[in-house]
Amino acid sequence: MAAAEHAGATVIDAHFHSFTPCGVTGTVSIQESHLSIHTWPEHSYAAVDIFTCGDSVDPWRAYEALKAAFLADRGSAVEVHRGRPDVL
Repeated sequence: MAAAEHAGATVIDAHFHSFTPCGVTGTVSIQESHLSIHTWPEHSYAAVDIFTCGDSVDPWRAYEALKAAFLADRGSAVEVHRGRPDVL
């Protein structure tokens, strides 16, 4: 949730599930859409989707906050613009 807030999003709710022996999956619902995460600690891997709309949220700030929180040595990202082509 901290990454969503760091990006300027309005958090509505969050749901997370921890797996045995390790790993987590979860979603953070934000007014501007949602964030989701799935982790595989045994592989030192996490997959994160950051969906936002509007101009008030900076998804790249969430990305950087998550990289810092996970102490990630590296990361990769793909930005996909969605919506009406006449507005993009």
